[in-house]
Amino acid sequence: MSQKHLKEAFISNLNGTSLLEISLGLSLAPLCLLCRGLLLILYHLHYGKPLRSRKYSLLLDFLVLVSPFLFSCTVLSPIICFMPTIIGAFCAGIFAKIYSQRKHETRVPFRQMVKDFQETHLDPEYIPAITVFRVYVNVLTSISILAVDFPQYPRRYAKAETYGTGAMDFGVGAFIFGNALVCPEVRQKSGVTQPKFSNLARQLFSVWPLVFLGVGRLLSVKSIEYQEHTSEYGVHWNFFFTLAFVRLAASLLLALFPKNKSWIIAVSLAVLYQLTLNATSLKMFLLRGSNGRDTRAGFVDANREGLLSLAGYLAIYMASVQVGLCLLKCRNSVKGWIEAVCFLLLAVLVLFLFLYVSQTYVDPVSRRMANLPYCIWVLAQCLTLFSWFVVTDLTLVFTKLLVEGSSVPCCWNVVKPPNTSKKDRMEAAPVGREGKVSHTCLISAINKNQLLFFLLANVMTGAVNILIDTIHSKTALTLCILHLYMFFNCLVMYLLHAKNIVLKFW
Repeated sequence: MSQKHLKEAFISNLNGTSLLEISLGLSLAPLCLLCRGLLLILYHLHYGKPLRSRKYSLLLDFLVLVSPFLFSCTVLSPIICFMPTIIGAFCAGIFAKIYSQRKHETRVPFRQMVKDFQETHLDPEYIPAITVFRVYVNVLTSISILAVDFPQYPRRYAKAETYGTGAMDFGVGAFIFGNALVCPEVRQKSGVTQPKFSNLARQLFSVWPLVFLGVGRLLSVKSIEYQEHTSEYGVHWNFFFTLAFVRLAASLLLALFPKNKSWIIAVSLAVLYQLTLNATSLKMFLLRGSNGRDTRAGFVDANREGLLSLAGYLAIYMASVQVGLCLLKCRNSVKGWIEAVCFLLLAVLVLFLFLYVSQTYVDPVSRRMANLPYCIWVLAQCLTLFSWFVVTDLTLVFTKLLVEGSSVPCCWNVVKPPNTSKKDRMEAAPVGREGKVSHTCLISAINKNQLLFFLLANVMTGAVNILIDTIHSKTALTLCILHLYMFFNCLVMYLLHAKNIVLKFW
């Protein structure tokens, strides 16, 4: 068997893992973010100033925000269920140290502190959890696309062949969810009138890089005979084409229908698509081809997975637009966001209930088809992860109030409420919004050039696979390669951010 076919077989015919294991693995992201924030506040408490060194900031961010995932998806995967507890206990220890060593003048009864915290006003124009969610999905995807080619990466985390829930199956849907949260229709100010198809025209202009990247990936893969998993999207299709089509189709639908009813369109699309799969021969065509023998003759037959799954991804996008509209409703207090988190968690509970019913009576989760259970699972898991990020931000806001003047990048600003004198409320030092942070942050750096980061990760993944026999790599070499690969990607973004360079000209 050739090296190409060997690598293709290495990532084929897999069945995924449990929903619980994926949830436990994803919980590491908010915990690592919390750990980084608490360490920065503790540093400020001890030295009376924030960490200003760009070199040490990059090192801290990489070691705390990225490196734990490189270990958790390789050598520490057998104990992944214990890692959230370990990191959570470490965070609790740091918080206890901060709480016990805070200055005497800020020491007030705990009940009063909680009451003041709930009334704290936050910057209503910036929701850091959205930025962090999108960046972490990008980072975790970049790790997985290379790590999956090494034997230390558990096969259960890779994409399932037909049915199943792998960690990489979630990443595809999470990319769609994250794009929808910041689409033009969501960011458009309420009350501002624009031409009906203006957002569609904007999307036509903004998706051409995705089409260009899709064509580039297709030509490069075919020209160097790079390994490819045909049953993911088909012979010629890839995720860049999927994302471009979904964004355009969504903008068209949102131009024709009220955007605050996008959830109705999402439900209608997902249910109708699932009914079509079950009531017709469409499912058999998708899984076995037109002749029932997995033929790939003709463009539609060759790319049936990529083309037919567009309905499911479009449903996820439309539902995510509704989520984005709900999140951007003006909430300028901690109490308002606590209520929002409770609502999100209730929605998560309902979605997981629907997921159980749909898997029991309709179909198992299938990323290959992007069926109704897959859509429900992606939305439930994304809302869960987003809620954890919001809780993390609120925890850091509370901790910042304990240490006057402390700051954490990519965290909420505490702002002075209207008609309130400065002496009436403790304020954390303003951090600034994206692009105005007082010091360079890896999350902000990646966020400024997200598409470039993902493109760089894809190029580096190809280079590593061409140069190295990944399937037979030893553990030490695997960890070394993965760390160098991610550090290089992060360093490039960090340097671009430090020079205020944004490579986006469309």
